[in-house]
Amino acid sequence: MKEITVDFKILDTKEKFYDYISAEMDFPDWFGRNADALNDLLSCEDVHITLKNSSSAGDWATPIISVLTDLDCAEFAKEKVLPSIENMKRSDFWYDLPEELIAQTPIEPRNHSRMLKVDRSTGEVEHSHFYNLCSYLKEGDLLVMNDSRVLPARLFGVKDGTGAVVEFLLLEQKGDKVWEILVRPGKKAKPGAKFTFGKGLLRAEILETVEGGNRIAKFECKGNFFAALDEVGQMPLPPYITEKLENKERYQTVYSRELGSAAAPTAGLHFTEEMLADLKSKGINLAYVTLHVGLGTFRPVKEEMVLDHKMHSEHFSVPEETAELINRTKAAGGRVIAVGTTSCRTLESVAERYGEIKACDGYTDIFIYPGFEFKVLDGLITNFHLPESTLIMLVSAFMGYENTMNAYKKAVEERYRFFSFGDSMLIL
Repeated sequence: MKEITVDFKILDTKEKFYDYISAEMDFPDWFGRNADALNDLLSCEDVHITLKNSSSAGDWATPIISVLTDLDCAEFAKEKVLPSIENMKRSDFWYDLPEELIAQTPIEPRNHSRMLKVDRSTGEVEHSHFYNLCSYLKEGDLLVMNDSRVLPARLFGVKDGTGAVVEFLLLEQKGDKVWEILVRPGKKAKPGAKFTFGKGLLRAEILETVEGGNRIAKFECKGNFFAALDEVGQMPLPPYITEKLENKERYQTVYSRELGSAAAPTAGLHFTEEMLADLKSKGINLAYVTLHVGLGTFRPVKEEMVLDHKMHSEHFSVPEETAELINRTKAAGGRVIAVGTTSCRTLESVAERYGEIKACDGYTDIFIYPGFEFKVLDGLITNFHLPESTLIMLVSAFMGYENTMNAYKKAVEERYRFFSFGDSMLIL
């Protein structure tokens, strides 16, 4: 039996439908392209047709749907519909992901990752590779990237006096060599406790415990703190990555320069220096913002009701040059495409706060979920995100809930690689 899917969001005209069904069923040239002719030919075929988005089809589709259902060869797809904003649940954003699809190592070279290109309005997908990105862009488009650089913020050391092993994760700088940190096990890090890292290259004392259980620590070292950190620290890879990272630079984008993130803005990991040069040579502009990715990127949504979730605050900055490029692009009718959810959140935070894009810096805890009205973005490059995460909610807000869940389903079926070191998605 032949299996066919008819999606009326994609086949949104009579002409498109008959072009599609004729090609799929290999109808003869004399096919009349009307409901009666369709009935005559399909009645002789062994075929099963799944109908999607029939409620959005125009009046032209009524006789076609009638024929298909009367022949008993079609059924309506069971489509998951998102409840109202007030009733959205975390579980609405769940999808099944086989563990073996979680990428453990980065692909080489960087731009050879696969790329799922998705039409934002119809949900139609196309399978490609990241090195083909330029073919989907137009002269005058603007890519906005997050140039934050990841700190080697994971430290393993010992407690002075007892030799007990501890792990520090640096979260945010509070002053000269003073940091807010996460400590494991926390019971070993009471105010006044001292620790040694890297055989004495770096030392720390706990100053206080703050809200949420984090600590404030004062570090000491000979020479430059960040040089010592680079020698002693490890990359703070997400907990779902269990394999050791051989090269620290593979958890940095090639354009990273502003040190301060606890996690990489992973959508940018796919770019190479050569690719960036090729994009610029073809009239595609590049601009940079900075958002230092904080601990919130590792925190799951625990509340069942989406609106009860509180976002972690992160520092961002938008330089004058970037603001001018975005405004010029918009004025000229070009597209502003965010590379990653961090760039997206930065731009939409500024637009929401000031009603325009302007040079500024500050903190944002913006939470983007379905129902959000985008003021800046025309496109988004992103990786595949964890089920029930705020990031899949953001993607659902940008290209629609059904389109998002369908795209993720197809990505799983086609065995794309997921999460930080995984494949990419281009939404236009």
